Amino acid sequence: MLSFNSKKQLSQFLAEDIGKGDITSALLPKKRITVRIISRESAIVGGAAYAKQIFKIKGCNARISKKDGSKVRPNQTIMTISGDSGKILTCERTALNLLTRMSGIATQTDALVKKIPKKTKLYATRKTAPGLRYFDKEAVEIGGGKKHRLRLDEMVMIKDNHIAVGNSLESLIKKAKKKHRKFEVEVENTKDAVLAAREGATIIMLDNFTPNQIKKTIAVLKNQNLRNKVLLEASGGINSKNISKYGQTGVDIISVGSITNSVKGIDMSLEI
Repeated sequence: MLSFNSKKQLSQFLAEDIGKGDITSALLPKKRITVRIISRESAIVGGAAYAKQIFKIKGCNARISKKDGSKVRPNQTIMTISGDSGKILTCERTALNLLTRMSGIATQTDALVKKIPKKTKLYATRKTAPGLRYFDKEAVEIGGGKKHRLRLDEMVMIKDNHIAVGNSLESLIKKAKKKHRKFEVEVENTKDAVLAAREGATIIMLDNFTPNQIKKTIAVLKNQNLRNKVLLEASGGINSKNISKYGQTGVDIISVGSITNSVKGIDMSLEI
């Protein structure tokens, strides 16, 4: 895997926002100030370490009061920053954007994890904002979920469009087995789930299955002594209203795209 340089990425985020210079903060007198970032609502903090790093890039000092993964209540201080007023205000929006987004993902993930059995793992998907995947996925992990694949080079995942282009599901599985020890297959019915399990898939994604369909599929796999040979993943249309039912089916993994592609950021602000 390619190494992830968070400082480089965060510097790029800052540069995108600053452009040729912060012409508003340039109007201010040189003054050293101390500010704090507070939460306006209850949440799980995510991204505090990166927000601190953003301020550090511009030479400001930041002290974290609520570490990533901590619970925060309204009006509690997450971080205190001291330094040149202009530099702090230049960093303000970039730091808050990342902090509120990651906290939103962590908070949503935490709420979903609490609705399913501990043995069932909640996974993120690749439905992330371009450029923010490492941060989005880390926020999921902070909230108690799992990252799943970060990139396409990490694991083979045979999906419906691959099957449509390839000759058949079986032929693609055979090709995958020749080159890879671990691979996942997306299926849309019990018949294909049995085929994938019999052919040696590591993970089978039951795409858009209802909880009842999943239970029936598991029963068939058990009857054919295939259940213990694979991990089963439920995916598609799963949300806070129905995730408990999916958790009761006996699947090993539940993947939810909305925790990263439909993020509701936490309301936070920087106060002088």
